[in-house]
Amino acid sequence: MSTALARLLNDIAALPRPQHRHLVALAGPPAAGKSTLARDLVAALTARGQGAILVPMDGFHLDNAVLDRRGLRARKGAAETFDAAGFVHAMRRLTQEGEVILPDFDRAADLSVAGRIVVGPEHGIAVVEGNYLCCAQAPWHELMPLWSLAAFIDAPDEVLRDRLVRRWLDHGLSPDEAAARAGDNDMRNVAFIRQTRIPGVPGL
Repeated sequence: MSTALARLLNDIAALPRPQHRHLVALAGPPAAGKSTLARDLVAALTARGQGAILVPMDGFHLDNAVLDRRGLRARKGAAETFDAAGFVHAMRRLTQEGEVILPDFDRAADLSVAGRIVVGPEHGIAVVEGNYLCCAQAPWHELMPLWSLAAFIDAPDEVLRDRLVRRWLDHGLSPDEAAARAGDNDMRNVAFIRQTRIPGVPGL
């Protein structure tokens, strides 16, 4: 078990009994390892008999057709390419409602899929992962009061860049295209996510 996973499990165990559902936020730049850690956390909580479910923020990507109309396709992954208000609303619902049905993101197809994630009353913990969960800019800043626990996952620039290039190579881009996509868009988003991180959110 990684140190980060063990720390999260201990911190979750120390949370008071929720009135409804705990939302645990794992924020950070792309390719920092959020998704892997979130999946491992859900698996560990489930193994302990706790009802946990993974909720990725990426399901709230705007559709490519919308991004094309807005001239934002090349900036996909930036804060303005998400349905931020819709995401905030959905997270509020998770703190109040028994069943909430949410979209997921199909990375291979590069599009959101409606209605794939069903959070039910049996899920006392929702592990939410995404880039802008601890962002100080509106409307993302409205999320912070909703989190029972939040952590920021990061990695050195050279590690992130290598992972991002590999991600785009796996999507069929040429080496030059993958390097340009990582450098011109993704690393810009990395800088923004770090710059707008709400102070006090602990790092892992």
